[in-house]
Amino acid sequence: MTLIILIVILALVFDFINGFHDTANAIATSVSTKALPPRIAVIYAAVLNFVGALFFTGVAKSIGGKIADPSKIANGVEIVIATLIAAIAWNLITWYYGIPSSSSHALIGSLTGAVLAGAGLHGVNWGGFSSILQALVLSPILAFAVGFVIMNVLKLIVQNLSPHRINKWFRVLQIFAAGMQSFSHGGNDAQKAMGIIVFALVAGGFQSTLDVPLWVKILAALAMGLGTSVGGWRIIKTVGSKIIRMEPVNGFAADLTSSIVIQGATALTLPVSTTHVVSSAVMGTGAAKQFRAVKWEVAGRIVLTWLITIPICAVLAGVCYKLIDIFM
Repeated sequence: MTLIILIVILALVFDFINGFHDTANAIATSVSTKALPPRIAVIYAAVLNFVGALFFTGVAKSIGGKIADPSKIANGVEIVIATLIAAIAWNLITWYYGIPSSSSHALIGSLTGAVLAGAGLHGVNWGGFSSILQALVLSPILAFAVGFVIMNVLKLIVQNLSPHRINKWFRVLQIFAAGMQSFSHGGNDAQKAMGIIVFALVAGGFQSTLDVPLWVKILAALAMGLGTSVGGWRIIKTVGSKIIRMEPVNGFAADLTSSIVIQGATALTLPVSTTHVVSSAVMGTGAAKQFRAVKWEVAGRIVLTWLITIPICAVLAGVCYKLIDIFM
């Protein structure tokens, strides 16, 4: 019971960090274009993240059972502790340096590495891991493509309007799009902490199914909302200004794209990275406006971080598990 309580606390810390780490992406465009004042944007996103987190559970079941079967792993509680320590450490490191890394990649990489260290190759459900990895890889590609198309359509619609009028209307539309994106983020990302808690509950023998208890939903939603209210200004600066020169029409297109892709993944019960989706949508809309307008050097550093997150977190979680195993 003591270890389960420790896991719940660590999972909520992860969700809190996820709130100010990943939700920064959800409001970066609207803050950068001055569609919303920073404090209002943070509160707005926090409320909608909380609401979104209460609506869905499919992704939580995927996290809780697709990578490994918690009912068949004897040391599942220790594996979850190692997973959360590694994921939290990586999130804090990337947040400190203002790198829009993925909390989803960090958690999935950490869980896989901890299961490998604690249960061996046969402990990992490679089919389930492969389906999750495919969603994580394909979602940013899809976001880039959808963002490119939406931006081109918007260019045709507004080509005869004055820049002042375009900016005025799209700042208003951005408020709604940012709200959709925050709701989508809560519906997908908060479920990852729910899923890891359920994994621990099943592994510890406290429940036999992957259903998410109401108290887990409420705690995860609160942690996500509180984390969002703290804000992640370092990442807002990177996503909102360092990839492209953001204008309201770009911001609206990127937010609309992100919410469509994330909601689609949630409906399919697949965890995706809000960070990857938002950053790719920003790149896609920027490329549609003017290919040279995208700061590809910055984009390249972001993509490199995406690629190294899963293997680094897997190794880090494996080391954490071995240390925990020694002490316990």
